[in-house]
Amino acid sequence: MTKPAAKTVKDYIRTIADFPHEGIMFRDVTTLFGDPRGFRMAVDQMLHPYAGQRIDAVAGLEARGFILGGAIAHQLSVGFVPIRKKGKLPGTTISEAYTLEYGEAVVEVHDDAIKPGQTILLVDDLLATGGTAEAGIKLIERSGADILACAFVIDLPELGGRTKLEAMGMQVDALCAFDGL
Repeated sequence: MTKPAAKTVKDYIRTIADFPHEGIMFRDVTTLFGDPRGFRMAVDQMLHPYAGQRIDAVAGLEARGFILGGAIAHQLSVGFVPIRKKGKLPGTTISEAYTLEYGEAVVEVHDDAIKPGQTILLVDDLLATGGTAEAGIKLIERSGADILACAFVIDLPELGGRTKLEAMGMQVDALCAFDGL
């Protein structure tokens, strides 16, 4: 009798057809987050490429990047920096606009959340076009910090986000990839 293959992070991710619009295959990480083994596997694997490297803080992109980033920051015993949608942070912020498929959005970070010279790991659940991550990178760099890498659970290669971030000189790591939108 053969032993079943070990589950991968990708096995914990549910796909929901036609959400939020017809023709979209939504990659739902809530099933990954809800499974203790899957969630632990994702956090451990997201940290693995950076073992032994200096990380002063983890920055997470709203909203699922908060879940992953908080867990990774805890594991590293470093601080967590939320990069939020405009108008969600109470203190003085710096902001960065970016383009969406239909319009523009803005993300912000507290102006004192990131210190010059810090080394930051940027985290989110999914890399699609790379617009949100690019805006987060620009905020971190404007704060005077260095970005060690950008870590994601999922890459959607056809949408070009990895290419965009790598063209900016970023190291990009993803645990799995899905074809299509």
